[in-house]
Amino acid sequence: MDITLALQAIIMGLVEGFTEFLPISSTGHLILAGSLLNFVGEKVKVFEIVIQAGAIVAVMWEYRARIAAVLSGMFSDAKAQRFIVNVIAGSLPAGMLGILFNKSIKAYLFHPIPVAAAFIVGGFVILWVEKRAKANPAAVRVESVDDMTLMDAVKVGCAQAFALIPGTSRSGATIIGGMMFGLSRKAATEFSFFLAIPLLLSATVYSLYKERALLSAADLPMFGLGMLAAFVSAFLCVRWLLRYISSHDFTIFAWYRIIFGLVVIASAYSGLVVWAD
Repeated sequence: MDITLALQAIIMGLVEGFTEFLPISSTGHLILAGSLLNFVGEKVKVFEIVIQAGAIVAVMWEYRARIAAVLSGMFSDAKAQRFIVNVIAGSLPAGMLGILFNKSIKAYLFHPIPVAAAFIVGGFVILWVEKRAKANPAAVRVESVDDMTLMDAVKVGCAQAFALIPGTSRSGATIIGGMMFGLSRKAATEFSFFLAIPLLLSATVYSLYKERALLSAADLPMFGLGMLAAFVSAFLCVRWLLRYISSHDFTIFAWYRIIFGLVVIASAYSGLVVWAD
């Protein structure tokens, strides 16, 4: 593997890890970063999905005690069983719709301009939800992930399905959706972490199997570097985010999305940047 490819893999891994769990769209940033780096193609699309596993392992490590407790009590503890059912229920809408519309989404929406538009729309949605939350703080009825009902999980799962549109943000859809449905900021954020585990791991396995003809043993170093970079950056990001939400809202991410989306569109139409598809 040459040095250029190694640097591209590391940069993409860092982008994945730092953006996967923030409400700013990791997929959108990967598409834009890949376009700027001229790191594009069918194999790269598989790479972008597979390195998500590195970010997910970071979450699993951060919550290893909680996950171990759930697994050990899955046949005997009612709270653990309810948690597992909620995660499964919350994962189903995006999983099923992803299988049905994956090809169409990749064909029409995995391009810089649609991603930038989704950035902007998502930013305004976050601003609206944050304004709504400040106006009615009593609307919070679920303080902890353990207090969620099955219907809460299904609602958040339906919100997560909007993240199939690149640029929307999976974490943003689940966190902001959760807040809309009465979850506290902390509960919505943590449930977003847990929902990512089955969804992104299954997407990784499915993508590797489906596109196995594109890959060879020579690709292992590239994928390995990307996953390692994603793991390290995601671990740091998760730790930081949990501290951040204890005293801040998501308004700054909303403005970031809006400004970044406008810059991408302006640069594309002015010819300043030629965004590769």
